[in-house]
Amino acid sequence: MLDDTEKELYSRQIMMFGEDGQEKLKNATVLVAGCGGLGSPIMHYLAVAGIGHIRFIDKDTVERSNLNRQILHWHRDIGKSKSQSAEEKLAELNPGIRLEAFNTEINAENVDELIQGADIIIDALDNYETRMLLNRAAIRQSVPLVHGAVHGFHGQLTTVIPGKTPCIECLIPEKPPKEVFPIIGCTAGVVGTMQANEAIKYLLDEEGLHTGHIVMWDGKNGTLEKMKICRRSDCPECGHL
Repeated sequence: MLDDTEKELYSRQIMMFGEDGQEKLKNATVLVAGCGGLGSPIMHYLAVAGIGHIRFIDKDTVERSNLNRQILHWHRDIGKSKSQSAEEKLAELNPGIRLEAFNTEINAENVDELIQGADIIIDALDNYETRMLLNRAAIRQSVPLVHGAVHGFHGQLTTVIPGKTPCIECLIPEKPPKEVFPIIGCTAGVVGTMQANEAIKYLLDEEGLHTGHIVMWDGKNGTLEKMKICRRSDCPECGHL
């Protein structure tokens, strides 16, 4: 049940989906993989929306070059672990939610344990191998996954429902070349906010999820386009489902 403080804090949302909807958010567990450019707006908006349990993972420390886009981290946090920095800010944004921070690398040995109990996973990574580990684990455990990626003024998003929609392996079957890519902070802000919105829609059983297509954001022209994507029958991860 919502207490009086929560009813006041979330009053504008309760106007949209009622106290029952807000309780769904309060009882939800969301896993965010990555506390950087995408993870920052994702977790900010999940926290203030009242997601009851946010679990997040990042092995890196805050660097000066992160600060143009990773808005949960400030100059005073340089050298601090991103998971700790993020936890401190989120606790101030909403002290009424549970935060679970992991300063670790996602690997084959821990990925299944890390996502255990999550209602939905949000991919805020910039590493192909780790992204595919997360994709495989989501499929094994039948947990929905919201994928997002950014580059320069451009970004993309799709939601994976295991057994029903294309997975990330269908979308990105080959490892892209490793690079230090350009990025403007507002691109990460747009795509990360869309990912948070997608997770909230899923938890509320709302229609309009970005499944079966990829949404592409063009920040130079301020446009969104959708492109249909299909499950690959030869996909090593989901083709057998």
